Amino acid sequence: MRILLVGGGGREHALAWKIAQSPLVEHLWAAPGNPGIAKHARCLDLAVDDVDGLAGFATGHDVDLVVVGPEAPLVAGLADSLRAHGLAVFGPSKAAAAIEGSKAFAKDLMARHGIPTARFATHTDPAVARRYCRELGAPLVVKTDGLAAGKGAIVCRTLEEADEAIAQCLERRAFGASGATVVVEEFLHGPEVSYFVLVSGRQAIPVDAAQDHKTIFDDDRGPNTGGMGALAPVAAFDAAMQARVTASIVEPTIRALADEGAPYQGALYVGLMLTKEGPKVVEFNCRFGDPECQVLMVRMQDDLVPLLGAVARAERLPSPKPWNATGRPAVCVNVASPGYPGPYPTGAEITGLVDASAIPGVEVFQAGTARRDGRLVTAGGRVLGVTAVADDLAAAIAAAYEGVRRIHFEGMQYRTDIGRRALGEAGGR
Repeated sequence: MRILLVGGGGREHALAWKIAQSPLVEHLWAAPGNPGIAKHARCLDLAVDDVDGLAGFATGHDVDLVVVGPEAPLVAGLADSLRAHGLAVFGPSKAAAAIEGSKAFAKDLMARHGIPTARFATHTDPAVARRYCRELGAPLVVKTDGLAAGKGAIVCRTLEEADEAIAQCLERRAFGASGATVVVEEFLHGPEVSYFVLVSGRQAIPVDAAQDHKTIFDDDRGPNTGGMGALAPVAAFDAAMQARVTASIVEPTIRALADEGAPYQGALYVGLMLTKEGPKVVEFNCRFGDPECQVLMVRMQDDLVPLLGAVARAERLPSPKPWNATGRPAVCVNVASPGYPGPYPTGAEITGLVDASAIPGVEVFQAGTARRDGRLVTAGGRVLGVTAVADDLAAAIAAAYEGVRRIHFEGMQYRTDIGRRALGEAGGR
């Protein structure tokens, strides 16, 4: 097969790493890719939003499958445009991707179809939003309606923090058009889980569950980021919980989308809170998570490409267990630029990747990197995802952090507690 991968972050590096292992792959291209992806694919000077360029390349090079990694081009309708050129695309249509592109759309969909989620209201008027905050009471969450690179969910511990979040979104327009509408919702308590399924129209098959670490600092302090680390599997998400989530959330959601004229084709990320009342949806994403994708890929034992192709062609997916994940735990620790998730410098030289990758079970996935004058340098907020798989969770954590310790660039920051809570819950195993 001839495959074009769209994207250039850590998620796409993990996908490229896995796709390149398939004996079915004849050629693999990435647009735009990054220096890490370049080890597995030929990188193209094409941006993720260059619809004409991507379509022209794919049709001109007889591409059999286009895999779209990031959310922004999907929300903008890239999959529709490529399908209009007769291409098979792994990734939902613009109408279906609205489940991530508009939190108001997602919440309204859940309300219409009885899918469990937090109590909420959508607002454009700051005064009305503040009144609703007082109706809910703190803590609560203020979310931008549109995409905000993982930073648009503001957890407010007090009503004063809620007032400030609303001012930031609706008055100062810190998130631009994405924050011109906000969703204010109750704060849910419980373990948070990222559950992934592959969806082909009205059929979904389970992938795996992972746990993200969203805030910048240890002990879940500081502002939200795109994700500072992840682990899989999740002890709280056992077979019984998976069956419950499938019946009460996954199946009703994909049925609702199909019934409303937006059948889904791609990876669906179901962000869950396992509350005392049962699992509730925190958010939906229209793609694999980042950094969750990194741990999913290193755990997957079988060939990914046939599944991607079947989804892209809207074919029936194999069952009952098409996604064969190893029983070994995996941990990803993201290394970020100084200042992230706020403004950050770029251009710092990165060293130590070869030494880190030499550790058994460790893969270093590149996210915000570039080549300049023969040197590997930082080029983004989240720079690297040091990912380890091992026989037990403690060993995976130790290997990932040993990999981090072998890497250096000026001002690098990372959380030191990825997996620590899960390790305690597992009794140190």
